[in-house]
Amino acid sequence: MIGELGPHQIEQVLHEQVIGRIGCHARGRTYVVPITYVYEGGAILGHTGDGQKVRMMRENPEVCFEVEDLRHLPRWSSVIAYGRYEELDGDAATSALDRLIARLQASPPRVADRPGEGAGVFAPSHEQRPEVIFRIVITEKTGRHET
Repeated sequence: MIGELGPHQIEQVLHEQVIGRIGCHARGRTYVVPITYVYEGGAILGHTGDGQKVRMMRENPEVCFEVEDLRHLPRWSSVIAYGRYEELDGDAATSALDRLIARLQASPPRVADRPGEGAGVFAPSHEQRPEVIFRIVITEKTGRHET
C-alpha cells in the first residue's frame, strides 16, 4: 500500500541517500540527470562540470530534485523536492566541496582520470569545462512509500 512520508521520514531519506536526480527545464526542454549530493541545512549540495544541466539551471534556476531509498525492496521510499539553484564560490564552494568529499568518502574524479580521446570519448580539459559547486535551496518537499 502506498502512503505519504511524514516530515521526519522525508528528512531521513534525504540525509541517508547520496544519489539523486535533478530535473531542470529551459527553452521548452526538460532534462533529468543523476548526481551525487549531500543534504545539509535544507539544501542539496552538488558538484559538476559546466555542461548542459548547469546552462539550463542558470537560465531557469527553479528545479526539481528526486531521491529514493530502494534498499528494502519491494518496500521503497521516494522524495520529490522543489527548490532554487545557486552557484557557490569562494569559501562557500570550498566548504561545500569538503562536505561532499567527507560524505562520499572520495573526491570527485580528476579530469586526468576521465576517459580521453584515445578511449573513444572526448573529455575537454578542466580549463574548457571548469567545475561548478552548487546548492539547491529546497522550498517544498513531499514523499511517498510502499509498505
